[in-house]
Amino acid sequence: MGCCESTFLKAHDSVDKNRHHHHQHNHHNRQNNHPTQPSNGTDAAAADGAELGSEGVPAFSEFSLADLKAATNNFSSDFIVSESGEKAPNVVYKGRLQNGNNNRRWIAVKKFTKVAWPDPKQFADEAWGVGKLRHKRLANLIGYCCDGDERLLVAEFMPNDTLAKHLFHWENQTIEWAMRLRVALYIAEALDYCSSEGRPLYHDLNAYRVLFDENGDPRLSCFGLMKNSRDGKSYSTNLAYTPPEYLRNGRVTPESVIFSFGTVLLDLLSGKHIPPSHALDMIRGKNIILLMDSHLEGNFSSEEATVVFDLASRCLQYEPRERPNTNDLVSTLAPLQNRPEVPSYVMLGIQKQEEAPPTPQHPLSPMGDACSRMDLTAIHQILVMTHYKDDEGTNELSFQEWTQQMRDMLEARKRGDVAFREKDFRTAIDCYSQFIDVGTMVSPTVYARRSLCHLMCEQPDAALRDAMQAQCVYPDWSTAFYMQAVALAKLDMHKDAADMLKEAASLEEKRQRGGRGS
Repeated sequence: MGCCESTFLKAHDSVDKNRHHHHQHNHHNRQNNHPTQPSNGTDAAAADGAELGSEGVPAFSEFSLADLKAATNNFSSDFIVSESGEKAPNVVYKGRLQNGNNNRRWIAVKKFTKVAWPDPKQFADEAWGVGKLRHKRLANLIGYCCDGDERLLVAEFMPNDTLAKHLFHWENQTIEWAMRLRVALYIAEALDYCSSEGRPLYHDLNAYRVLFDENGDPRLSCFGLMKNSRDGKSYSTNLAYTPPEYLRNGRVTPESVIFSFGTVLLDLLSGKHIPPSHALDMIRGKNIILLMDSHLEGNFSSEEATVVFDLASRCLQYEPRERPNTNDLVSTLAPLQNRPEVPSYVMLGIQKQEEAPPTPQHPLSPMGDACSRMDLTAIHQILVMTHYKDDEGTNELSFQEWTQQMRDMLEARKRGDVAFREKDFRTAIDCYSQFIDVGTMVSPTVYARRSLCHLMCEQPDAALRDAMQAQCVYPDWSTAFYMQAVALAKLDMHKDAADMLKEAASLEEKRQRGGRGS
């Protein structure tokens, strides 16, 4: 159970090896006038009281504002993952549902203003229309909330950032050519599916709308299937990238979406956000090689690049009727796929994300909940409140030991406690280290507190060592296991973290039935 005594160094060596390896490589369903069954892609099924599709996507439903506040820590600025500015004043938060039926699912929450959607029924109707869609190439919409002035959309959370970040902002990492072709095909497939389901309009398609899931596979954000507002602009990008017909009449058409897809193709080809008019001039002048992303260093097929440039040129035609349709996009891009057996996360050069551990059958304690969310601030508050009540019985000292060394040692611990409460974590580490190094008195709580201090200082290896030592002192102490779970998660050892979290919760359950532990 856990890692202790003779296994301590062995376990730590294992952590180091794993790190090296990783571095190398309350829902209420709406009435029947809004069907919740997906029309394609996944089939709905009941699971633990919540309807889940075969891909694990829940049926679309209405969320309470309380649910979403809990998921996003009251819409904390720390949870913001996207802000679009004045032209699209809608903020996107990440969050984690606390409702057991949703298996503590990670979500993305887009927050609109009441001014954007003054009529809640119109907002809800539009959301339900998008919520019917279910496809593996979409970051699917799973719910909405209308409460007072609040208008919110809830979607699947994609953990591996946007295409724009990977192309434009990660200077030391280049997306290889085969992956760029995969991105183009998958987004074309998403658009073709939406079109076939009667939702052909996508507002402001650009590289920021392409997200990467836990497997590194590209997905199209469902948020673009709804306008930024009832009457507002559908494009927030520079006018140079806006379909010419939209500039004339302010209306988005299926052909406008194809134009925007052409700009995404240019991004994939060039690694830069080039105005379409400039790119078309270069294409007509046969300067295709000059347009290619220099970071590829020539590692691409000229024939394939020519096909993609030709497709981009057709998408960017001034006259909408001269542009291809979504089926044409798929049929052109599908034959270019040349590494189908290689997982996307490998081609992106990222680590595959582990699935979130299932929610234990019994409810988590405040400590367990904080650790499962890796909420270090909440863990700190709990450890401050718990004080040293769990240290009882872990020390039996002689009178001589008390008189010789206790005063200085307890003074060091006291200074550490003050620094810990005041969140001066580096000072707390120093003071707790003085207490531990004397060795006269052993405190599992001090190890747990120092473990958290190390986490706060971005030192997960040291944090794991301290949590393991706390377990050695107090083998059945759930807090020691919880702290190991957080440290393992910080080290990207997600399966081990999930196992440790489960073991900690089991110890707590035993304690509630009469055993010793916390």
